[in-house]
Amino acid sequence: MAEWTFLTNHAHVLLCVAEDPDMRLRDVATRVGITERAAQKIVAELVEAGYLEREREGRRNRYRLNAQLPLRHPMDRAHRVEEIVGIFVAQRP
Repeated sequence: MAEWTFLTNHAHVLLCVAEDPDMRLRDVATRVGITERAAQKIVAELVEAGYLEREREGRRNRYRLNAQLPLRHPMDRAHRVEEIVGIFVAQRP
């Protein structure tokens, strides 16, 4: 039987970036349990959809979350990304 989770890889990548905007995609991939290429594709899709903004800093990327956007699924559109992030990402002082 295949394993499944309640959150998608897109959600997991988004949460990693929300927790650490400077996290390398290699580290995101390791943490989520996907390939680095899959992490790159997911981040590109999140950037294209406006959920993330990518900013180049030297040789690294820094990501900024647009937490005000609604979730994508029609059943979830009344909720914003910030609600998910607020549940799963520890608040920084």
